[in-house]
Amino acid sequence: MLLQKFKIKSMSLLTFNLLLAIWLAAVLNVPFYERMQSLTPHTGIKSSLFIAASVGVLVAAYTFLFQILNWKWTAKPIAIALVFIGGFASYAVSSLGVLITPDQIQNLMQTDISEAKDTWSWHLVVWTLGMTVLPIIAILMVKFKPEPILRQIVKKGIASVVSIAIVCSLLFVFYVDFAAIFRGNRDLKGMISPQNMIASFISYYKKKAPKENLPLVTYGTDAHRVINTSKPTQPKLMVLVVGETARAESFSLNGYTKNTNPELSKQNVISFAQVSSCGTATAVSVPCMFSGMPRKDYDERLASHREGLLDIAQRAGYKVTWIDNNSGCKGTCDRVHKFEIPAPLKQKWCDAEGECKDEVLVDSLKSYLASIPAEDKTPQLIVLHQMGSHGPAYYKRSTEQFQPFKPMCSTNAIQGCSRDELLNSYDNSIVYTDHVLNQVIQTIKDVPNYQTGFWYLSDHGESTGESGMYLHGAPYAIAPIQQTHVPMIMWFSPAWQQHNATEVSCLQQQKQALRSQDNLFPTLLSMLEIKTQVIDDKNDMLKQCATNPDGKA
Repeated sequence: MLLQKFKIKSMSLLTFNLLLAIWLAAVLNVPFYERMQSLTPHTGIKSSLFIAASVGVLVAAYTFLFQILNWKWTAKPIAIALVFIGGFASYAVSSLGVLITPDQIQNLMQTDISEAKDTWSWHLVVWTLGMTVLPIIAILMVKFKPEPILRQIVKKGIASVVSIAIVCSLLFVFYVDFAAIFRGNRDLKGMISPQNMIASFISYYKKKAPKENLPLVTYGTDAHRVINTSKPTQPKLMVLVVGETARAESFSLNGYTKNTNPELSKQNVISFAQVSSCGTATAVSVPCMFSGMPRKDYDERLASHREGLLDIAQRAGYKVTWIDNNSGCKGTCDRVHKFEIPAPLKQKWCDAEGECKDEVLVDSLKSYLASIPAEDKTPQLIVLHQMGSHGPAYYKRSTEQFQPFKPMCSTNAIQGCSRDELLNSYDNSIVYTDHVLNQVIQTIKDVPNYQTGFWYLSDHGESTGESGMYLHGAPYAIAPIQQTHVPMIMWFSPAWQQHNATEVSCLQQQKQALRSQDNLFPTLLSMLEIKTQVIDDKNDMLKQCATNPDGKA
């Protein structure tokens, strides 16, 4: 009744389609045109004409599309859906510099409620009201002029011809400019809303969506431990920490000017300075690093139903345990023991919404180790999955005791913070991670009856405003180094070093060598004295020193 009372002046379907095309093509895509302007060599009037032509092409293309899709009985539902989708896609592009791709849709589909809440902000609320809610209300208030169906068809035909003519004419006049820009910047389509969201959803469901009931593919079935019976040693206990959203350039261990590693710098750790990730998002990198497939050959469909690193270690006799403080293991730990964090620890480290500080992993590790019977000699592989520096709420990823850098960006609407505030919040999350990792090392230092080792490797990095980009998930081919350059750190107990001196020395030699997450699968299995034909010696870091003394593969 309220909408009926305030109905605006009636309009023809042709006018409605044109206005909708202008809203979607021009209003929602300002960042796209800004990027186009930055890529054109023209200046002044030529630059303005090129941007006007870009707007004209999109408006005309959408107008042509709507002549096919929008009829009196379909126009409003389609318009509402496109405005809704386009509004949120435009927010991601314009406010966070995020390119909408199938990988980003995969991230969205695998995000839990806690992570989703971290993206909510007053900036998003205001944007939603202005760019989504109000336009939808306006659409609902529209009243179409009654027109005979034949006249509608004639007008649609004329509008279609004119739209195609405009698109072809503008593309012909500016062909060289459009061809040069789009051939060299294929990522641009990820900035055009709402087609970016729609096309990426379709691509995700065609290529990336998990399939049900696929048979498990066994892998590394010949895996076995090589035990030197002539020289008995203590069993090995390795703690692998999977980091979250940590970038190598923010670690003072790697030369960062701010002291973000005050505790680890006092440990005898090996920090590898030139390590790249398999992907730019958790949903890609975590399954990839455990799969045994190098990045260039990675098949995520196959990885989703094939055994991986943890299965092979378990087959070879290791007790494999996954302890999670993130949104799950993305299928990598489905067939191994998952340690349930005790309720008292959740009460100690988690907030009312169930989001926990990473020190819950340290206490959970202590609890798990305490549960191992003294007479148990089973070798152990324990994986801790951090919350790390997950954005955009970086201020929540550290405690007050580990926030040396001020002022901070104390909101998840990071685009409204200054550059210094944002970096301080992110760097404080690294300081807290430094503390957590040091506590893990301190914990396993005192474990009796085991040779203990520690390996930390972040899943991907993070953009904090460099080149206008925030967060992560950019297409790998054009991703900034901040999203792909990740920290990797190892530590070994005196007992481990004593019995594996040559291997530790070999790893020390590779601190500045180019390495990647491809190295995790073969190197960790070799460290754990597991033999299998699926180990690729080219990526096994322990095999590099025999032929390459400088540690370069």
